[in-house]
Amino acid sequence: MATVINNPPSNTSDSSGNGMGFLLGVIVLIVFVALLIIYGLPYLRNMSGFSAQVNVPKDVNVNVNTTK
Repeated sequence: MATVINNPPSNTSDSSGNGMGFLLGVIVLIVFVALLIIYGLPYLRNMSGFSAQVNVPKDVNVNVNTTK
């Protein structure tokens, strides 16, 4: 009768880590997005010096002459 030796893989970081790295990555991503919303968007909104000014006259006289 043949003897079967079953050697399961060792529990290293390359094998199953029960998803702890993925969970930590998701938590870090959520924290980064929250900090971007809390601090980044108001900073971008209040930036001065990069705003464009457009001056439009109050009255515009448009004379259109059509020829037949």
